[in-house]
Amino acid sequence: MEPKPARVRILDAAHELMLTVGLARATTKEIARAAGCSEAALYKYFDSKEELFVRVLAERLPRLTPLLGSLAAEPGQGTLESNLTEIARQAALFYEQSFPIAASLYAESQLKQRHYDALRKLGSGPHRPIQDLDAYLRAEQAAGRVRADADTFAAASLLLGACAQRAFAYDATETGERPPVDDFAARLATTLLGGISVVPDSA
Repeated sequence: MEPKPARVRILDAAHELMLTVGLARATTKEIARAAGCSEAALYKYFDSKEELFVRVLAERLPRLTPLLGSLAAEPGQGTLESNLTEIARQAALFYEQSFPIAASLYAESQLKQRHYDALRKLGSGPHRPIQDLDAYLRAEQAAGRVRADADTFAAASLLLGACAQRAFAYDATETGERPPVDDFAARLATTLLGGISVVPDSA
């Protein structure tokens, strides 16, 4: 079997380390060692740990951003209910997998601030999915499938906020089990449609 390309090995190692020790403690030196390359080789592919984090989110986690982008580019495709259900499903899985990676940042405020400063320069950050879903809903509003008076930003915030909450809110329950993702996504989409859809029962 051919060895994986260095970039793939680096992303694999970064993903694994970020999951196991957290983003704050996963150094580029440790990532390079786990990938079987030098730290200098890592920097041939990625300018910083922040860029590596963004690439892990984009290439190793459920593909929320591309889904939102493609839907916003072509509003009117599919049904609102099926689109919102798939967005909620992908978002729930995305937050479920990204929360353990990023959670360690919140223990160190200065590190979090440095990290978010870097993400802003890269055009990324936790605010982007809300902006992208808002853009999709506004495109559907212009296409006449979302009510003209609907608050698309609030709707985007409600849906994604619920998906993010699912990532950690159930750890304290007796079983520690999250609501099953498919049922959770369908229920969110149906409830949200009741507030924003032009024709709630047949959107």
